[in-house]
Amino acid sequence: MQSLVLVHGFLGGSAQWAPQRAEFENHFDIFAVDLPGFGVSHELEAPSRIADFAAYVFDRLDAAGIERFHLLGHSMGGMIVQEMARQQLARIDRLVLYGTGPVGAMPGRFEPIAESKRRASEDGVEATASRIAATWFLEGREAEEYPGCAEIARQASMQAILAGLSAMESWSGVDFLPRISVPTLVIWGDGDRAYQWSQPEQLWRTIPGAGLAVIPGCAHAVHLEKADIFNAVLRDFLVPG
Repeated sequence: MQSLVLVHGFLGGSAQWAPQRAEFENHFDIFAVDLPGFGVSHELEAPSRIADFAAYVFDRLDAAGIERFHLLGHSMGGMIVQEMARQQLARIDRLVLYGTGPVGAMPGRFEPIAESKRRASEDGVEATASRIAATWFLEGREAEEYPGCAEIARQASMQAILAGLSAMESWSGVDFLPRISVPTLVIWGDGDRAYQWSQPEQLWRTIPGAGLAVIPGCAHAVHLEKADIFNAVLRDFLVPG
């Protein structure tokens, strides 16, 4: 059975993919990683470079004996999977770039990364995770899916929060986009406050042959806010026939 690798974003964890695991476990071997410093891997030290996060995912895949796979990355995870494509493109069958972009500094983000660093240092993990997780939903803290997401976000260490922000801030994948030669789908929620339209648009227009799915009426956590639509789009791209 083909493997589907799911890479979460900043303040995420493998547990956030429950709706996708339930939908696709009969089609794929699901491999959902917890990045170092986040989720159940919160005790590990997080790197401060996207390239090192990518190398960590490859190490996990190698340990599991997974050679080829479909690859999906969300948010910071979308940067990580772009870097994985740069490092070992031949291992990827299909690529999904979801709620992400090619520029880590994220122009138009709900707040500059430097401000997120400052506030995290002052406010601590729990307040930071709760506040940022609320930006992922159109209804903020009132969203039905918010409590579960915030709980996962609060598992992160402060070291990982600051390292993850630094990793994103210093990264750009723009130069590699024209060389991505595997079938690619870009997914974006039209209310995303972290990645403004210019980011997914650049992915879509620059990656040769890339497809685009814009999901209306949701923000950064499309896979939770509108899981049925997200799963249908993903199924159409990944599941033959």
